[in-house]
Amino acid sequence: MDLESLSAVRESALDYFTRSRALQRRRARMERPGGDEAEGWQDIAGLGWTGMLAPESAGGLALGLDGAAEIFRAAGEHAAPEPLLAVAGLGALLLARLGTPGASALLAELVAGRTLPALAWQESAGDLSAVPLACGCEARPGHRGGVLLQGEKLMALPGAAASGWLVSARGEDDAVLLWVPRGTEGVIETPVPLVDGSQASNLRFEQVALPADAVLAEGPAAQEALRHALAAGQILQSAELLGAGQAMLAQTLAYLRTRSQFGKPIGSFQALQHRCVDMFIHLEVAKATLDEVLALAAQGLPAQRLEAEASRVNARCTAAALQASRASVQLHGAIGYTQECDLSLFYKRVLCLSAWLGNVSAHQRRHAALSGDADTVAVSAAWEGEFPRTADWSSMSEADFRRMVRAFLQQRYPQQLRYLSHRARWSEMREWYLTLSAQGWVAPAWPQSHGGMGLPADKLIAWIEELEQYGVARAPDQGIVMIGPLLIQHGTPQQQQRFLPRILSGEHVWCQGYSEPNAGSDLAGLRTEAMPARDAQGEHFVVNGQKIWTTLAQDANHIFMLVRTDKDARKQEGISFLLCDLRTPGITIRPIHTLAGEPEFCEVFFDNVRVPAENLVGKLHGGWSIAKALLGFERIFLGSPKQSQYALGQLARLAQARRLFADPVFAQRFAALRLDVLDLSAAYTGFANIVRAGKPLPASVSLLKVWASETYHRIGALLVEAGEEQGAVAGDQVLDGQSFNVLSPLIGSTAAMIYGGTNEIQRNILARQVLDLPV
Repeated sequence: MDLESLSAVRESALDYFTRSRALQRRRARMERPGGDEAEGWQDIAGLGWTGMLAPESAGGLALGLDGAAEIFRAAGEHAAPEPLLAVAGLGALLLARLGTPGASALLAELVAGRTLPALAWQESAGDLSAVPLACGCEARPGHRGGVLLQGEKLMALPGAAASGWLVSARGEDDAVLLWVPRGTEGVIETPVPLVDGSQASNLRFEQVALPADAVLAEGPAAQEALRHALAAGQILQSAELLGAGQAMLAQTLAYLRTRSQFGKPIGSFQALQHRCVDMFIHLEVAKATLDEVLALAAQGLPAQRLEAEASRVNARCTAAALQASRASVQLHGAIGYTQECDLSLFYKRVLCLSAWLGNVSAHQRRHAALSGDADTVAVSAAWEGEFPRTADWSSMSEADFRRMVRAFLQQRYPQQLRYLSHRARWSEMREWYLTLSAQGWVAPAWPQSHGGMGLPADKLIAWIEELEQYGVARAPDQGIVMIGPLLIQHGTPQQQQRFLPRILSGEHVWCQGYSEPNAGSDLAGLRTEAMPARDAQGEHFVVNGQKIWTTLAQDANHIFMLVRTDKDARKQEGISFLLCDLRTPGITIRPIHTLAGEPEFCEVFFDNVRVPAENLVGKLHGGWSIAKALLGFERIFLGSPKQSQYALGQLARLAQARRLFADPVFAQRFAALRLDVLDLSAAYTGFANIVRAGKPLPASVSLLKVWASETYHRIGALLVEAGEEQGAVAGDQVLDGQSFNVLSPLIGSTAAMIYGGTNEIQRNILARQVLDLPV
């Protein structure tokens, strides 16, 4: 569905749940457990939602997973009591997929609202397998086509409201799907009250005699339909969990804005703001993951890939909703611990959803098992074609694009530069930079009109992944990732013509001059001055001051910087954005060694440095708006999955060499980190699409920097732990014939949480500019 249609579905769903007082009905259900879960189901049928996933030929709406997900997200935002997921989700998905006469007839009854079938598939707690284990059926003696059903099933939802059960069983030769109406002799039902006021049933079938038409499907078709229904249902469950988490965040923000203590709204307390920001970040990453998985599912994935993606999004949305539920109760204080607070309804609903159809750990393990070692598109054959300078990259398949990039790296990238443990210097990377430049591939995200590749977001992610998996070092690239995009959006045509080609050719190597002593993240507090002047050679600025933490300034020949051009103006109003040739007289550069012993940062001193007036970007004293735009580019760059992917690759290399994947504790931690990196890529893609569309990046881009750097740090910490004694070895080691440094990712990630504005500053930005919490 297009965005406009999805928005209309969502608004309609939100309107219904508000008008039908869904939250109040959930409260009544919790206060009077055992009530009729089918109450109000005819209203759902009247809206057509019983058939939201059924084909139009069956009287359904055929919304698809993306359209249905909007309804489920709205249901989550209102803690809706209807058994939507169990019936209109799992039941309808299974019956529609089967398409047999018996299944189609039952689906028509479901769509009409006359039947509420409950899927009975699970036989042991925590089992995600769609293969029947012990519950079996055999031919009924003397009854042609009839069967006898024997066995047990757990957690069939809905409970007492179910009209009957869709039962998976093991036949004589293969899987069988059966319809067992309520009231069938030999069915023993045990009600299981759930924490959210709803009910499940445990079922025992004791020689249950069923007629021939009870067999809906059998063989591979039955098993494939069940696998698809469960996976799609887990995706829809993710949408409901996301909606519940978003509702809890909204309630918490409203409470923090109005509740006062010590004479101030408690939302102004930084500790509480940062807790809210963490809720927001987890939910936004979950939403990006859901959007990506829904888009993938719409392509018609094979069963195993769909199951892997379902586990990925379910693990992410469940974790985000659980984190939101726990944090929101804490931030509400004592009132949050009461049944009277509406938060309790969402808290218990999330507990129920997070335990059904697989919990976080189970889905992390299943994703790891199904995806194996490869998180990316399989690339089976070598690339035999040319390497085009330009192409319609959008029309190239992802597999072909990856094959092409991989072949290019194998043929052109210097082997001795793979898996460098230190930040590469220009002297090391110059030839590779020039190779990319000659190929036209040095600026993958720039538009083709300015000499870049113009990669769409999905190909940009693929590009990043292939370079990181091959161990390609990062060249000094401030010109490519920061000042180039800024000049494309804000530079004059003359500045673009003067600087952009020289960035692409490697003639100009750039560094960033933002931070100053005592003005690190407080950029508005900078004191480096640039006073306008005129002489016989024309208008210019005279720059005096100092910059610090300037990455690889000793390798650069140009710097872009913020300078104060009006000492009397308010802090942010007297700043300008200036470009400067570092070979200009009066500039001194002094390297600073990092924790790793590398001269990665520098101090840069300016003593009466003359800078031409045409090097001013934007208006005089208008540098703050330019700076914010560049900070957006920096934060999306720092939020790239590159560093985390590289570190994860290093961790996987070490784990394979030491056989650590046989350790279930390590395997679980690695699986969780791999999903953190995958879902970072999903969030990154959304912001990359904004840049590609030429739109300004929103303040929410700060979440990328936080998530990326902290994921990078967690990977680095596990790498050192997995290295055991090697975690204390200084310098490079050799692993599988390639250089390897156990400490490098941990030390690098420590810096990543500081530069570009500390993660605490990013959380402050998100709290005030995105969540609108009081100062």
